[in-house]
Amino acid sequence: MKQLHPKSQFVEAKRLRCWRDTHRTRQRFFATLRTTVVVAFAAASVFAADLRVGIIGTDTSHVPAFTKPLNDPKAKDHVPGARVVAAFKGGSADIESSRTRVDKFAEQLQKEFGVTFYDSIEEMCKHVDAVLLESVDGRPHLAQAKPVIAAGKPLFIDKPMAASLKDALEIFRLAREANVPVFSASSLRFGKTTQAVRDGSIGKVLSAETFSPVNIEPHHPELFWYGIHGVESLFTVMGTGCESVKRGKTADGKIEVTGAWRDGRVGIFREGKGYGGAAKGEKGEAPVGGYDGYAPLVREVVKFFQTRIAPVSEAETIEILAFMEASDESKRREGQAVKLAEVLKK
Repeated sequence: MKQLHPKSQFVEAKRLRCWRDTHRTRQRFFATLRTTVVVAFAAASVFAADLRVGIIGTDTSHVPAFTKPLNDPKAKDHVPGARVVAAFKGGSADIESSRTRVDKFAEQLQKEFGVTFYDSIEEMCKHVDAVLLESVDGRPHLAQAKPVIAAGKPLFIDKPMAASLKDALEIFRLAREANVPVFSASSLRFGKTTQAVRDGSIGKVLSAETFSPVNIEPHHPELFWYGIHGVESLFTVMGTGCESVKRGKTADGKIEVTGAWRDGRVGIFREGKGYGGAAKGEKGEAPVGGYDGYAPLVREVVKFFQTRIAPVSEAETIEILAFMEASDESKRREGQAVKLAEVLKK
């Protein structure tokens, strides 16, 4: 083989180095380009896969509180996977907290989040994949749920699920027959300490006491309007199996409702300031009933919309509502124990 002159060898080696450097640069460029394209495509796919959510009822602060973590990627507690895109105002003229807020929150949804409003629930359902029933008044929930169920859309119903156990049972019946997933829950159910106890952090719960405010709304049973929060926390850790309820008062005149479970366990809900409580289990005691914001509930709702599997069973929700109605009946009977089976039968 012909030998190159030393000077030519140097030039050839330099040329090879330049070629290798250029080749490596091109490789890095195209690798970066491929990564960028893949990431961009993945992001676009995720955004395109976001479920379109519709809201019924803009008369509660839950509306902007739920919409912001869904629609604002920069929000502190952003929850990906769904976006609120449509709404139906609703509103109840005979409830001040509804009448005075429905337009305000509707305007906020339009201005801050670009939500489109429709004149009917039926029309709104044509443009969404799932629905949040947020009307602060539980009385119209059955009528408002019917077109959503008829449209086959997964439905989350905010508290109170309805203004009566009877209406709630009918919602579940209609949903079951149409094979449409429905669930209802208070945000208090998904508090960190409450969920830890439910998951077994102190073993089987032997007894529990919870408290929350009880703001009375004349059109609803005593505990439905706000007591639901503490009652939901109680059932989250105690589970189903409550047989009877006695409604009384604490020494300082606050509401006290004692539930007797069929296995001898006792759960107590009391009217109080703020949210909290404690549970006793086989492995010790733990605080329960704390409030950790709305994000934990919103995450569960999005997961429910995606999987169509409710995180709270129909049976447990029905028992919670029966507990609260039995409390009302016990009050009418001056503190006598009332069986849940009795109110369910009625």
